[in-house]
Amino acid sequence: MTTFSEQFPIVFQALNVGFLQTLKLFFVTLIGAIPLGLIISFGSMSRWSPLGFLRPYLKNLPKDGKLTWWQKTQLWFAVDFRPIRLIVRFVIWVVRGTPLMLQLLVVYFGPYYIFGMRVGNSYRLWAVFIGFVINYAAYFAEIYRSGIQSMPVGQYEAAKLLGYSKSQTFIKIILPQVIKRILPSVTNEVITLVKDTSLAFTLSVMEMFTTAKALASSQVSMMPFVAAGIFYYVFNLVVAMFLEWLEKKLDYYR
Repeated sequence: MTTFSEQFPIVFQALNVGFLQTLKLFFVTLIGAIPLGLIISFGSMSRWSPLGFLRPYLKNLPKDGKLTWWQKTQLWFAVDFRPIRLIVRFVIWVVRGTPLMLQLLVVYFGPYYIFGMRVGNSYRLWAVFIGFVINYAAYFAEIYRSGIQSMPVGQYEAAKLLGYSKSQTFIKIILPQVIKRILPSVTNEVITLVKDTSLAFTLSVMEMFTTAKALASSQVSMMPFVAAGIFYYVFNLVVAMFLEWLEKKLDYYR
């Protein structure tokens, strides 16, 4: 029977392949979800109303709030009916309200059951990438939205007086402050992502935890789980330390 000191290096070496897959999934998700989440957040804050041209015709409505149901309907369509915002927020609610495991299954089996497309084993990893990116983009979108909407209106007005365009105002003034404000929430999501990579086993992708389970079954030992736990802990520690350093570097935005 092999001892602890003999098993540990062997298990660590065997987990390297699974760790590389976990690392790949982690970085692909971040690279895809961070910009996609920002785009989705813009959609969830969209003020575009296709019936906005009706607003001038509603100025003659009673100011005392005594409106008929038809007037209330007109007012809602002219002011509050914003289809882009409604659709994007509905998608966010669906993504945040369903398990990631279920979303991975939908992404993988959806093309076959909806469009009749046959997918091969090579699509498994791509399905995991797509599922993770969409899921985390939805969470990042809400974090972005809360940060952007927390900015004082006076900053937009001051930038306008200084001659800044809307894009210049957002990129040069608003975004740096938003990044500082949302960094603690982003840190929590990134740490959660490290642990969520283990859900890739749903589509039989051999990431680190799945590799550890296979080793534990073949060796009838808990050592692979201990080694995987150390991998996850060190990985999370490095991520947390980097984001904490980044937060300190942004301390000049107060």
